[in-house]
Amino acid sequence: MLPVSPGEPWAPDEVLAMLRQSEPTSSTLHLVASDMTSIMEQLDTKDLDVGDGEFPTTEAGDRLPFTAIYSLVGFKESDAMVFLSSPITAKILEVERYTSNQDRFNNTVQRSVNKATPAMYRIELKHGEFTWEVKKKEKHFVELHRDLRAYKALRRLHLPSRGTSIRRRATMKMEKAEIPVLPREEAKNQSGGVSSRKKQLEDYLNNLLQMPMYRSCHATMEFIDVSQLSFIHDLGPKGLEGMVLKRSGGHRFPGLNCCGRSKICYHWSKRWLVVKDSFLMYMKPDSGAISFVMLFDKEFSVKLDSKETETKHGLRINSLSRSLVLKCSSYRHARWWGQAIEAFSQKHGAAFLTDHRFGSFARQEENIPAKWYVNGKTYMEDVADALEEAKEEIFITDWWLSPEIFLKRPVVEGNRWRLDCILKRKAQQGVRIFVMLYKEVELALGINSGYSKRTLLRLHPNIKVMRHPDHVSSAVYLWAHHEKIVVIDQSVAFVGGIDLAYGRWDDREHRLTDIGSVTLSHLEQAAAAASSSAAPSGGGGQNKVFSVMDSGDQPKLKSQGRMRRTRMSIKKHLQKHGLARADSDSDLEEEEEERSRSVRSLHTGVGDLFGDTRFWHGKDYCNFVHKDWIQLDKPFDDFIDRHKTPRMPWHDIASVVHGKAARDVARHFIQRWNFTKLVKPKYRSLSFPYLLPKSHLTAGELRYQVPNCTTAKVQILRSASDWSAGIKYHEESIHNAYVHAIENSQHFIYIENQFFISCAENKLVYNKIGDTIAERIKKAYREGAKYRVYVVTPLLPGFEGDINTGGGSAIQAVMHFNYRTMNKGEHSIISQLRAEMGDQWMNYISFTGLRTHADLEGTLVTELIYVHSKMLIADDNTVIIGSANINDRSMLGKRDSEVAVIVEDSETVDAVMDGQPYRAGKFALQLRLECFRMILGANTDPSIDVSDPISELFYKETWMATCARNASIYQKVFRCLPSSDVRNISELEGFLAKPGLAREDPARAQEELKKIRGFLVQFPLQFMSEQNLLPPIGCKEAMVPMEVWT
Repeated sequence: MLPVSPGEPWAPDEVLAMLRQSEPTSSTLHLVASDMTSIMEQLDTKDLDVGDGEFPTTEAGDRLPFTAIYSLVGFKESDAMVFLSSPITAKILEVERYTSNQDRFNNTVQRSVNKATPAMYRIELKHGEFTWEVKKKEKHFVELHRDLRAYKALRRLHLPSRGTSIRRRATMKMEKAEIPVLPREEAKNQSGGVSSRKKQLEDYLNNLLQMPMYRSCHATMEFIDVSQLSFIHDLGPKGLEGMVLKRSGGHRFPGLNCCGRSKICYHWSKRWLVVKDSFLMYMKPDSGAISFVMLFDKEFSVKLDSKETETKHGLRINSLSRSLVLKCSSYRHARWWGQAIEAFSQKHGAAFLTDHRFGSFARQEENIPAKWYVNGKTYMEDVADALEEAKEEIFITDWWLSPEIFLKRPVVEGNRWRLDCILKRKAQQGVRIFVMLYKEVELALGINSGYSKRTLLRLHPNIKVMRHPDHVSSAVYLWAHHEKIVVIDQSVAFVGGIDLAYGRWDDREHRLTDIGSVTLSHLEQAAAAASSSAAPSGGGGQNKVFSVMDSGDQPKLKSQGRMRRTRMSIKKHLQKHGLARADSDSDLEEEEEERSRSVRSLHTGVGDLFGDTRFWHGKDYCNFVHKDWIQLDKPFDDFIDRHKTPRMPWHDIASVVHGKAARDVARHFIQRWNFTKLVKPKYRSLSFPYLLPKSHLTAGELRYQVPNCTTAKVQILRSASDWSAGIKYHEESIHNAYVHAIENSQHFIYIENQFFISCAENKLVYNKIGDTIAERIKKAYREGAKYRVYVVTPLLPGFEGDINTGGGSAIQAVMHFNYRTMNKGEHSIISQLRAEMGDQWMNYISFTGLRTHADLEGTLVTELIYVHSKMLIADDNTVIIGSANINDRSMLGKRDSEVAVIVEDSETVDAVMDGQPYRAGKFALQLRLECFRMILGANTDPSIDVSDPISELFYKETWMATCARNASIYQKVFRCLPSSDVRNISELEGFLAKPGLAREDPARAQEELKKIRGFLVQFPLQFMSEQNLLPPIGCKEAMVPMEVWT
């Protein structure tokens, strides 16, 4: 009979005693197998799974890959990848004896003459580049030794109920691997006391750690406090680890906690705690799954006493996102952990524990490679190249994302540079891709984030997509996630105003038309050139077969009666030439084969194309004031007749940063991802993993850097709050940085922004940017100093509406607050300045917009250029680029979520300021020159000098004269709106009834338009100045809170 009662498990010592008495026979094993269920429940069958007897480590000289965080297994699984190839060494530094409870942060070691007091051994361990300490008592060594003996004995048992037999070769290896002898504790008095015992235990531990079989045993790993996350290079130094009980609740976001505070309102769970240099987390031991991540921040603190923790032997860890309570085995254990966590975080994570400049979560970092982008062309090209270089992770968050957009144009490499194809290709290579999309209120916005999510999720299991917020459960209806971020391997981060979405791609030409003019004769020439070349159709990289769009391939619009030419569906044409996904998904080889069969193909590069190919396909050709997007699930079908309606050009600014600054951008993304995983139950499954931030200590190890960067000082800024990031206090560091940059500017500020809503009266508008501009100009006026402010903003807000009938309530509502900031009402900038200096304000500030014109199939057309930038340049040495508009939604922190960078030059170049030599920052100066040259026409007219931004010659005779002349010509030729000649709705009809030169005398109009320089036009400050532009009572726009428009 078994020496235990039914249902009572054997103790490991009893198993060993039985094994010592006799070797198990076959009949004995069958008897054991028949009644071993309870034993196996305690001893865990994973202890028997030894595979080939080989224990996983990295190859010599290798590091554990960062992607190992996505393949964690249960702690007792045999394939858990924990150790490096290098040996582990142990050294007992000292022996501590305590006579009384000490203050939690008193690190003084007290010695006692009472030898009966249990000794605590402080052990230093080294493994490769990692060094850490553990504290263990004598009994812990004894327990480890006992567990290892049981571990070895159990591996020798051949239990038929196991289901698979243990390989004989593995068993023989284990029998030879004898456990090191643990000398009896009494031996210390016979061999020289404590120092001798210390040496015995040190030798025992070192011998043990040299044996892969026992080093990989779960009991050993728990003894030396290691896990699968201990030795991952990019996670930084190894900190405290160990098993602990954690209490549920404590989240700062109210909806995540139980409403009560009594003991019945929370529960305790056993977890493995891991402390790293910028965060701590805990894992589930049975599955290895990460179940919570807490980032270090300015509120991070550790509390110990029971009053703080409401728990015996408790530990409370506070941050902006959670107040986490842990329970330790003893007061001494809790004190040691409190000291260790606080000391480690102060030593390695001090940068995250303080409030930084502007109240930002991130500090200013030096020597950061940075680059700016003007317009989407170069931005999307660099994003595409960086995505192609990704090896581990890709993070993307956008207000709107269109999976089918082409990042490199014109399209000459088939689908290669289409966003969804890039992401699918990288996912197939093993890169983990995480996308966060703003979940819009569908009645208010038509961006169809649901379609974007479904499209991306179908591509590959390695692509994970979240949408947030859930409007009903979170009660967030008014605010949006507005960031535009792409992060590659947490080392390269793109930040700015450009969504990876329709309509955003543009270049310095700002074309209004995109008909295409590739003719049949050109294609025949191309086909002949292709047939004579020997390049293989299935080649990779740059040797692929390229295809060119024909000018006649237009989708038929439902509203059109007779088309001007025979057209076919652009989607079908793209499928035919391998440019669009067919109805049934095909693999890459099939796409290549399809392209190789195309008759109209070219073995060529972009510069060798015949004629003009299209830049904007399907929904990408847009004019959202004319008509908002529809049917986004049909991406290659036109929704605007490109033969009749010009597109609306898109002017935008973005940036890329590397190293530690990129780590900070990734950290913001990770905080938002992990928070969304917590608050939305559908994302709590293991298929949506928690993300971990890489260490700043490894940020300089760049595998890839975007070309042509400038080294500068960079700080990441954001607008974030409880609803958007789950933090206790909101952050408005972008707002603070704008105010600081304006207040401290000495010569000028240049602003490009989609909105210009400011000047706080603390009733409807609260941000201080407009008031700061006015005060800075007043200061210059009082001092008699030269100072300029340039503001470039859209001529009309970006909402669908017919401006010829007034524009609609949404357009007018935003116009009201824009004009209220510029010149309308006592709080406006111009009104504040007039009260101080009369009409002299015109020498200090100008408000302008952008406009262009074109010939659309024999008809002269004009359209405003939509300024979507969010940028400030101060004194040619400081730049702010991001996603934040100048309005309360973006700036206050509690509303829309935003991210920006402030770049301050450390590398200077010779420049001119008010006619005098000036040391300008390289980054800021080159960005301003690119913007000025483009909008003033200096790229085509070398006589235009933009080098001195504040001189009288430039400000009055170049800037002010150009915008006034251009506006006058457009008014004369097109009679376009908005116009200062229209001050109320009643004047609209008369204004539009009078035709412009474009209709009366097209030839003369063409001559007038030749006088246009660049795109700059005066902002029509008197447009609708006599009209109440607030939404009238009864319309749907009047039913939403006024904060929506501000």
